[in-house]
Amino acid sequence: MKPISSPCVPQIRLYQDWLRDQRGLAFESYDALWRWSVTDLDAFWRSVWDWSGVRSPAPPTVTLADARMPGARWFPGTQVNYTHEVLRHVDAAHAAGLPAIVSENERGEVREMSWPELRRQIASCALTLRALGVRRGDRVAAYLPNVPETIVAFLACSSLGAVWSVCAPDMGTAAVVDRFRQIEPKLLIAADGVHYGGKALDRSAVVQELRAALPSVEKLLLLRTPFAARQIPADAEWTDAVSRDDAETAAFEPEWLPFDHPIWIVYSSGTTGLPKPIVHGQGGILLTMYACGLHHDLGASYSANNFGERYHWYSSTGWVMWNSQLSGLAFGVTCCIYDGNPSGSKEKPDWGVLWRFAARHKVTFLGAGAAYFANCMKAGVEAKACGDLSRVRALGSTGSPLSEEVQRWGTAQLLAAGSPEVWWYNISGGTDFCGAFVGGNRELPEVPGQMQCRFLGAAVEAWNEQGEPVIGEVGELVCTKPIPAMPLCFWGDEGNARYLSSYFDTYPGVWRHGDWLKIGEDGGCIIYGRSDATINRQGLRMGTSEVYSAVEGLPEVLDSMVVDLEFLGRESYMPLFVVLRPGVALDAAMRAKINDAIKIRLSPRFVPNDIFQVAEIPRTLSGKKQELPIKKLLLGQPIDKVVNREAMANPGSLDWYVDFAAQRARDPAVGSSPQRSK
Repeated sequence: MKPISSPCVPQIRLYQDWLRDQRGLAFESYDALWRWSVTDLDAFWRSVWDWSGVRSPAPPTVTLADARMPGARWFPGTQVNYTHEVLRHVDAAHAAGLPAIVSENERGEVREMSWPELRRQIASCALTLRALGVRRGDRVAAYLPNVPETIVAFLACSSLGAVWSVCAPDMGTAAVVDRFRQIEPKLLIAADGVHYGGKALDRSAVVQELRAALPSVEKLLLLRTPFAARQIPADAEWTDAVSRDDAETAAFEPEWLPFDHPIWIVYSSGTTGLPKPIVHGQGGILLTMYACGLHHDLGASYSANNFGERYHWYSSTGWVMWNSQLSGLAFGVTCCIYDGNPSGSKEKPDWGVLWRFAARHKVTFLGAGAAYFANCMKAGVEAKACGDLSRVRALGSTGSPLSEEVQRWGTAQLLAAGSPEVWWYNISGGTDFCGAFVGGNRELPEVPGQMQCRFLGAAVEAWNEQGEPVIGEVGELVCTKPIPAMPLCFWGDEGNARYLSSYFDTYPGVWRHGDWLKIGEDGGCIIYGRSDATINRQGLRMGTSEVYSAVEGLPEVLDSMVVDLEFLGRESYMPLFVVLRPGVALDAAMRAKINDAIKIRLSPRFVPNDIFQVAEIPRTLSGKKQELPIKKLLLGQPIDKVVNREAMANPGSLDWYVDFAAQRARDPAVGSSPQRSK
């Protein structure tokens, strides 16, 4: 069979052909198909189950037993396991001579893992976890980079019914502890070092700090690397954990789990409190993943239609796109992963890293954050100078709005590099439900700068301030009906109080996502950025409260406020406003101290673009910081439209921000220099 090329039949067309032949359903347009999918939820989601061939000892008899939001009950009585879905591809993919995982790191070290080897390592690791005391329902915390070992560890946990949770090693110790401590993990799997940005980074001390700060952890499974400065003790070694190759390993089978058994805990931050520990279910993730796959247009690499498919979506393990990257294995696709900085090092910036990676490994689907493609354009990357990119048929983008200019640039670059046809798969979803609400469809026309459609099964609308759906206007993104991957709960959330306040406080019974959305007459969608005060830096969300915890922990800082001015067509800009103790000036040393506090506690990616010393932080009568009104003001809305001065404790504080907004409106250079303070 010949390798895949652009003319392969889109998955969404194959699905519609199947609907016609197996269900007697035919639709004259995508809009008609979408409306059916969000009207007859039972028929649509059962069709996804059957089309995808989800395995369960007992076939489903009921699709949606309870349609409440939150609290919907899907496919009661069925049993599934994510790892089963991955391993069903082993024999066919291996017989076709295709690897499961191709990985490369910054040092140029390339590894290939075959499908049988993936199965063996999963079994060996699962048996090791069982020997270490891990049982169904136990939480396993992972502090690991984007390497094959992390994929194996997750699939081993899933196979036992253990609940997975991962944080990336670029996160500060306090931020990791804030996440893991909430879920009381029984086992910690960690790497003692990483190589990133051209540097070896020792993480051995951090691993020991994590173990000390997590009293629930009984055992440490350590992935030793050449990057640690010293040897630290561990209860088990990764190399030993995956070394078994005996009869018990060969006979190992993943456990069958109830549809709503927890699969993982991911974290998304609001504007107050600790990060939200979001619990997703095994079956909900699988069904939503397969529905998204119709849009993703990924078919098994060993199938005639998609032979040789190779999927890469650059991500750290701290971003939900790591989970998306992982889903390629459940589709039977070869996953190509890169462990390192996509822009080279600080000393030698190089935005051609991923393009050369894609060329070397014959990637067919290349995905990354929108900010990555924008930076490539600004850096003057020439794709044709990066190698043979003729196999790339799709470019994926998410994390923040992708501008029309950047999309046109990327298309021109790939065409010049020899790709016969380029399809942009622009999507928008969230960690909250590990899926997408709006995105691509290879059969629909493309309009640069927008997404092609609302996803099947996602009853998405844009609502105005009166809670009415609008077309052709910017409104709040809402989802009016449940989808399987909506969270089961937040871990430890008594009475679902925080879950309800996070998504259902504005419109009871309707999911409010926190994005600005415009739906066009043609069904195309544009995301304009966050409609709330949550920070979104290159696709990773962080609560403002976590920034305040880092900044206001400094004795010199009395108060602070941060806003993220991400908005379509504008470069992301995040200023930090600080009130300092009398006699303290915001000089270079103080600015560096604030930035370092954020780097150490959170991550370098959340360092503000600018820091401004102000007299006061505007607050409501109840003492709440006025983040969202100031954000709207700085995005160009008039002050009288965004805040009620009579409801403020210090209305006079607004004058400074009004003047600052006016300066930015007159002079775009105001606030455009990274790391500048006033």
